Amino acid sequence: MTEQTPVNQTAAKPVPTLPDAQTVTSVKHWTDRLFSFRVTRPASLRFRSGEFVMIGLMGDPHPETGKQKPLLRAYSIASPAWDEELEFYSIKVQDGPLTSKLQHIQPGDEIILRPKPVGTLVHDALLPGKRIWFFATGTGFAPFASLLREPATYENYDEVVITHTCRDVAELEYGRQLIEELKSDELMQELIGAENLNKIRYYPTTTREQSPKMGRITTLLQDGTVFADLGIDGINAETDRAMVCGSLDFNKDILAILEGFGLEEGANSDPKHFVIEKAFVG
Repeated sequence: MTEQTPVNQTAAKPVPTLPDAQTVTSVKHWTDRLFSFRVTRPASLRFRSGEFVMIGLMGDPHPETGKQKPLLRAYSIASPAWDEELEFYSIKVQDGPLTSKLQHIQPGDEIILRPKPVGTLVHDALLPGKRIWFFATGTGFAPFASLLREPATYENYDEVVITHTCRDVAELEYGRQLIEELKSDELMQELIGAENLNKIRYYPTTTREQSPKMGRITTLLQDGTVFADLGIDGINAETDRAMVCGSLDFNKDILAILEGFGLEEGANSDPKHFVIEKAFVG
């Protein structure tokens, strides 16, 4: 996701009150570049698993006026729609206007959360199918962390394939742990069903550090490696649906590949075979 331009705030008080404040309940640092955190959920917030919201912190006071403006950025909600809290998964950008500050939050701190969820990575934007592919790079795993814990995912599809491509093995840990815990957690087994959780096919790859499966998922799709490894004939518009969340270049490459397989891009207002989250960049 890209850093957002600070939005205007009308009247600044000498001691500003944080607008749309939610309280941080837990923080976990996965690597020196990645962390996740959970915050309280506004009682009025309703969202569909896979959507994103704007979150942020107050910027530094203006040197002359002392006024502060919110620094906001689009973040996919990593928790499912039924969760009592909200979870987010983020990169750390040392010179980023927002993430340079956000990476230091602690339980008890407050963040800004604009309660207006939007996004294209929702089941409503896809036509019915038999197999769903989740294609993620880096922190693009976040919306799929939500959808993997959403019962409708398993009601809608016979097979759920989640691919996650990162540079290093440690960057896969958030997703790997989530899927492992998902399959072993009694609550999730009761909510979703053990037989449904067995529909998950997890396919992690790395591009820099040595791992069991090396390479960009785009290359592995084009040369057929993914299909051979998973025992799948291929991707076609009759049975397959897909959601994509990654960098701009990744999104463009996957779009071309999926269209090459005969799939059409859909939207909330026009459900088709695949959707791409354009709000996420990085």
